[in-house]
Amino acid sequence: MDLGLKGKKAIICASSRGLGKGCAEALAEAGCDIVLNGRNETVLEETRMLLQNRFGVSVAAIAADVSTREGQEALLAACPDPDILVNNNGGPPRRDYSELDRAALMEGVVQNFVTPIELIQAVVPGMKERGFGRIVNITSLSVKMPIEGLDLSSGARAGLTAFLAGVCRQLAPHGVTVNNLLPGKMDTDRLKGGFERAAQQSGKSIEDVRAAQAAEIPARRFGSAEEFGQTCAFLCSRHAGYITGQNILMDGGLYPAAF
Repeated sequence: MDLGLKGKKAIICASSRGLGKGCAEALAEAGCDIVLNGRNETVLEETRMLLQNRFGVSVAAIAADVSTREGQEALLAACPDPDILVNNNGGPPRRDYSELDRAALMEGVVQNFVTPIELIQAVVPGMKERGFGRIVNITSLSVKMPIEGLDLSSGARAGLTAFLAGVCRQLAPHGVTVNNLLPGKMDTDRLKGGFERAAQQSGKSIEDVRAAQAAEIPARRFGSAEEFGQTCAFLCSRHAGYITGQNILMDGGLYPAAF
């Protein structure tokens, strides 16, 4: 399917690896010029070269913490007029709510609530002027289904979801859509870290923990960054202009609800 994105410009936050990288690959495949972001310069450069060589599009790599003003300014200097913004950032480490102090709470809110809003504020005026814009926020299944130890991540991302529910309707008349992608158990480094922790706590092998968790998912497997990215690319496409304000679960059926 031609997504109608050839020549569009996309900023993808936290995109040197994992789900962000999957989104960058799919958008590059669709013909977008890409601005990557990450903190590890070596990994970031490897991803930049991979995308540029494979898809022949322009790829810039910005090594920065996107939650800082300096990091955001660097991204926007590399792409002042993006057509697409994919908000993504690592969530706070798993921790019981009783262990969270004010500093940890504030950091989680800045990372997963304040930062995406600041970037949206920066890019929306240009999108409105051009009559086209696609904003995709990578949040989490935990927004809908609480996961023990991820209360701070869930709360900050749920706050972002509620905040943008009204904003997206203000932007809809201007050809700008805002949607959220909610990953469940995706085959990423973060998930693998959870296997290691569970194995240590239970005394089971990592392979047994992995198999047991996969068996809990109706699809009987974990999701891939590639399929996640392709879904993101579709939401950014010209075909998805009538989809806005939606929370798209990608969890293999793990969330048990009809609506």
